[in-house]
Amino acid sequence: MPRTADAPLVVPGSPGNPSGAEAVLAGLDEEQRTAASEVTGPVCILAGAGTGKTRTITHRIAYGVHTGAFVPEQVLAVTFTARAAGELRTRLAGLGVGGVQARTFHAAAMRQLRYFAPRVLGGPLPPLVENKLRVVASAATRNRLTTDRTSLRDLASEIEWAKTTLATPEDYPARAAAAGREPPFDAETVARVYASYETAKQRDGALDFEDLLLVTAFALEEHPDVARQVRAQYRHFVVDEYQDVNPLQQRLLDAWLGGRADVCVVGDPNQTIYSFTGADPDHLLGFADRYPDAAVVKLERDYRSTPQVVALANKLIGQAPPRRGLPGLRLLGQRPEGPAPRFFEHPDEPTEAAAVAQACRALVEAGTPASEIAVLFRINAQSQVYESALADAGVPYVLKGGERFFERPEVREAVVLLRGAAAGGSDPGALVPTVRDVLASTGWVEHRPPAGGAARDRWQSLAALVDLAVDLVAEDPTTDLPRFVAHLAGRADAQHAPTVQGVTLASMHAAKGLEWDAVFVVGLVDGVLPIAQSLSRPEAVEEERRLLYVAVTRAREQLTLSWSLVRNPGAKRARPRSRFLDGLVPGSTPTAPPPQRKAKKAKVVLEGEAGEIFERLRAWRSSTAQAASVPAYVVFSDATLQAIAEAKPTSVRELSGLPGVGARKLEMYAEDVLATVGG
Repeated sequence: MPRTADAPLVVPGSPGNPSGAEAVLAGLDEEQRTAASEVTGPVCILAGAGTGKTRTITHRIAYGVHTGAFVPEQVLAVTFTARAAGELRTRLAGLGVGGVQARTFHAAAMRQLRYFAPRVLGGPLPPLVENKLRVVASAATRNRLTTDRTSLRDLASEIEWAKTTLATPEDYPARAAAAGREPPFDAETVARVYASYETAKQRDGALDFEDLLLVTAFALEEHPDVARQVRAQYRHFVVDEYQDVNPLQQRLLDAWLGGRADVCVVGDPNQTIYSFTGADPDHLLGFADRYPDAAVVKLERDYRSTPQVVALANKLIGQAPPRRGLPGLRLLGQRPEGPAPRFFEHPDEPTEAAAVAQACRALVEAGTPASEIAVLFRINAQSQVYESALADAGVPYVLKGGERFFERPEVREAVVLLRGAAAGGSDPGALVPTVRDVLASTGWVEHRPPAGGAARDRWQSLAALVDLAVDLVAEDPTTDLPRFVAHLAGRADAQHAPTVQGVTLASMHAAKGLEWDAVFVVGLVDGVLPIAQSLSRPEAVEEERRLLYVAVTRAREQLTLSWSLVRNPGAKRARPRSRFLDGLVPGSTPTAPPPQRKAKKAKVVLEGEAGEIFERLRAWRSSTAQAASVPAYVVFSDATLQAIAEAKPTSVRELSGLPGVGARKLEMYAEDVLATVGG
């Protein structure tokens, strides 16, 4: 019988049971089995997309427990999301293992710091900053800075980046310049706001989420009694998604380890796409250098995607320059043959969106659930045209990365009503009808979804609760309303939203870790992917290539990649398709190495009207920056000016969709930019 990489395997027996240990290994492929058997010393598991990394690490922990190598309570597995931690605990329970601590970095740090705070801080755990923007706004005001919500979010992001990379306010300017950051204000100003932010927190006696990790690491580094107690409790460590670890998280991990080497890290160097948040893939790439005796196991059998999708992904990542450190991964498709990936060029973005919407509609009408279809784009601003096209085609859609499911007003209201109904008791065989009746009291009508907009979103949210009840009853017909309510509470804690029926619209970053039967990757033009801001740095361009790799490997069966020559109908200058498609599109050849296609070279070859517009924009930027006494890049980067010159926007709406043009800069510069473009 065919087996998927992550199919659950229930193992009888108890910890220390050799027969249970062998059963744990029995369901794994050869490479997974090798990785799961390595239960001592430093271990690095390089797990490609769809190769079953979660299955492997949970079976490794279970094998260690069943063989007596691990005491469950002495294992700490750290992840990046509460949902991933919950998934680890659920799978371990299915393998007959309980007691393992599976938590996010922040949850693990909070638990330890809450216990040791009286000893380390002289009192209880300080309150956490609930609204970072409020504190950042206060710090900005003290520095006589005029801000809006967008610039406040950008400032908060810069402060978070600084703290996760262990940069102080004093060394932030140099560190930001070295990293190629484009802060919302000049680096010295950001540093002053950062310092004021830290002062405000100290005055209020509060900690932010980065402080949780920093203070916990400090407690272990500077308090030997705390270190002894924590290291006696936790002797074995597992780190998931290790390519995304930042320097602050690595510092905490080092403090936990205390020089020991009983750590297993799992990651994929081809999916390092979060350097802008402070993630440092060098921790993964240099693992074997740090631990020369480490066992390194590669998982390359892809159980998710068809061989056709896998071949395209391999070709895409195979065109990247070699990276130092660990060996590369080449996926091996394990599924039956499927259709070849399709490539489409369209005259303009509305035409591209309409074609994608019609293709989605055809898939749904042919029997593919809407929830098994995704449209992925590089920047969130691209979603609007697809929202409109899907609505026009009568296809329901869901925006990934929006408001959390269990925080939506209609869901919160429904959960309160269900909790009240559960308090009165429930017949075990009547869960689904009861849930339908409770939701009907809010005005929800099962078979009459609204046409679109907010009303449609609300209807879909409540329909997802009914679908979840149906699924639970299918698993266990005795499930009653109190158990359903408890199940909802557990999902809310783990941020594990139920499936909402609709085509998923998501950025490529938000799609990481997810998968669909059919995936449309859209808007693939240079300046968007790779994004214009990356063009001056080869390493940033390569991260953009890996981002496309992530998008491609989300598809199980059907993959479509598309681009459009211009943004709006009637525009004259054609945009080049993404350089990453060179060598992938039938009949094309691979592009030159990325370092030969830097933004500086792109600027000097701008000719004709675009070149004239670019020079006018540079002159306008120079005078504007001089008048404001700020560096020129604070107004707009060269890459953004190039994108504006090539697009020739004639309206605020057209200008707003270009890379590097946010709400604050629209408010400040839109009128001048449009006038400059128009001559």
